[in-house]
Amino acid sequence: MSAPLSPMPRGSLATIRTLLPYLWPPGRPGLKARVVLAVLSLIIAKAALVYVPILYKQAIDALGQGTPGKLVVPVGLILAYGAARVLSLLFSELRDAIFARVAQHAIRAVGLQIFRHLHGLALRFHLERQTGGLTRAIERGTKGIQTLLTFLLFNVLPTFFEIGLVCVVLWKMFDGWLALATGLTVTLYLAYTLIVTEWRAKFRREMNETDSQANTKAVESLLNYETVKYFGNEEHEARRYDASLRSYERAAVRSQVSLSILNIGQALIISAGLTVVMWMAAQGIAQGRYTLGDFVLVNTYLLQLYDPLSFFGFIYREIKQALIDMERMFELLGQDREVADQPAAPDLRLQGGTIEFRDVGFGYDERRPILKGVSFTVPAGKTVAVVGSSGAGKSTLARLLFRFYDVKQGAILIDGQDIRTVRQTSLRAAIGVVPQDTVLFNDTIRYNIAYGRPEASEAQVHQAARLAHIHDLVMGMPEGYDTVVGERGLKLSGGEKQRVAIARTILKNPCIFLFDEATSALDSHTEREIQDNLREVSQGRSTLIIAHRLSTVADADDIIVLGEGRVVERGRHADLLARKGVYASLWARQQESGAPIAV
Repeated sequence: MSAPLSPMPRGSLATIRTLLPYLWPPGRPGLKARVVLAVLSLIIAKAALVYVPILYKQAIDALGQGTPGKLVVPVGLILAYGAARVLSLLFSELRDAIFARVAQHAIRAVGLQIFRHLHGLALRFHLERQTGGLTRAIERGTKGIQTLLTFLLFNVLPTFFEIGLVCVVLWKMFDGWLALATGLTVTLYLAYTLIVTEWRAKFRREMNETDSQANTKAVESLLNYETVKYFGNEEHEARRYDASLRSYERAAVRSQVSLSILNIGQALIISAGLTVVMWMAAQGIAQGRYTLGDFVLVNTYLLQLYDPLSFFGFIYREIKQALIDMERMFELLGQDREVADQPAAPDLRLQGGTIEFRDVGFGYDERRPILKGVSFTVPAGKTVAVVGSSGAGKSTLARLLFRFYDVKQGAILIDGQDIRTVRQTSLRAAIGVVPQDTVLFNDTIRYNIAYGRPEASEAQVHQAARLAHIHDLVMGMPEGYDTVVGERGLKLSGGEKQRVAIARTILKNPCIFLFDEATSALDSHTEREIQDNLREVSQGRSTLIIAHRLSTVADADDIIVLGEGRVVERGRHADLLARKGVYASLWARQQESGAPIAV
């Protein structure tokens, strides 16, 4: 929808510059035409509004002549006056209607680009960042765009344009002194409003903070009702709550006093400006240079300008907050992609699916390596299991294979191709994953299975479910495949969720399977059933199993035993038991306890 943005510099002007390409999008002549039409509508609306007092002046002058025979002149002027007001209102609304699509397109384009960018960031970013904070940043940022466009483009800029037109009209129709007095009054009014609004902001912040504190104390006290009663601390809780209320009371009083100071100052500036300009106009009338209509014209212009300016303090605060929210959102676009495709990277070319870990070294923290020179191969169509003690780096291997991170040392190859040199989309399309904790979307079973291949037909979804041995179970539900699984799939049991995960992986039809502790959270009976499903669907495909329970990998073609980030043993199940090494020790401990020992 728009060109990717470079990391955004901080500052309000930089934020606005970042937004501009979305308001003038390349390759979208229709939207650009709307921008031009909206600007033209703005100019016409303000020009008509500025011309309204001129028609009013002419009507007053015509009426003041007191010639009944020329009554048609003021009637015509009055009709023109009404038409000009209608024209101003019409083109103002037309401007808003024309520009609405541009504004909504900008909001949509920014939101979509950030959404895509977040999905393109490495897993490390998402593990270190709170999801709620991300969604709030995007939500506030997109609302900030709407606020900025509403107030800046539809209020502030049109008002400044109108001020400029009025000053030009006063200068041309009268003299530069009237225009200068008007301009100085407006400038002083704006400067005073900005300064006092900034000063008032600290009282507003204090009000918000003390209000939150009072609310927190009230809720916490009521939630702990029984504890308060146990210790007879009702008065203690009341004193704590009242202390917060007193703080809020002081902040609220200061905020109201500061608002009164703002309003009084604004009124004094407006009154002083009106008085000076009216005196100058009255002097012109006394000297015969101006008419009574000119006097009314000048007064009308000033009142017409001060009406929108009276809200300037509020508008300024809203724009400032919108820019802050937008800046935080655009900063997300400045996050570097830790894992990125090389320029013109080719797709992965599959020739069987041989996986090779070649001297792989990696650590989430450079000071604490997890993997240290790990090397092994998963031959095409074979099953290789990785086991080891907790923290040995088993799940890290899975994350590296899926390229959630890039290796720090060595390489991972699929059919001889370094996975860092191919497109990530093609790499991930070749691998089907069944994780330990399957998280489903809060949607139907059909949607969750079809997620493996969204374009799949209904028949293909049902076939995948049959292969995962869940079709009959689904058909026995009242809503069948339209059953909604709930948040994170909580309406389904652990075994049912795993079967849905297997079904969507089958539907994906990958060349390589990755089972990352896929049954470790299930009971023994369900685990055996799921293991049978996994063996059935992965037959003849390259399969890497990360396992807790050693009994689930006893029939693997090769077993890799990790210890402290290195390969300490490898071989088939019987061979490893015969060696009486690390694997045999883990096996014995699991057999004795009847449950897995955190491996």
